[in-house]
Amino acid sequence: MSSPEPERLAWFKSSYSGNEGGECLEAAVTPGTIRVRDSKAPACAQLAFGASEWTAFVRFAVTR
Repeated sequence: MSSPEPERLAWFKSSYSGNEGGECLEAAVTPGTIRVRDSKAPACAQLAFGASEWTAFVRFAVTR
């Protein structure tokens, strides 16, 4: 199964992100994968996480 092309993904920013142009990440969710990229450099590299890895990361981040 091929993954969607990056430009076809529905990217979104966190509701905690402001509109002041600060540093921000964007995420896109596909079946079984969460992709993350830098909002200031959307054409550059992306990170892709499986659902269980993303869940573990979010749990870790929330406890910090």
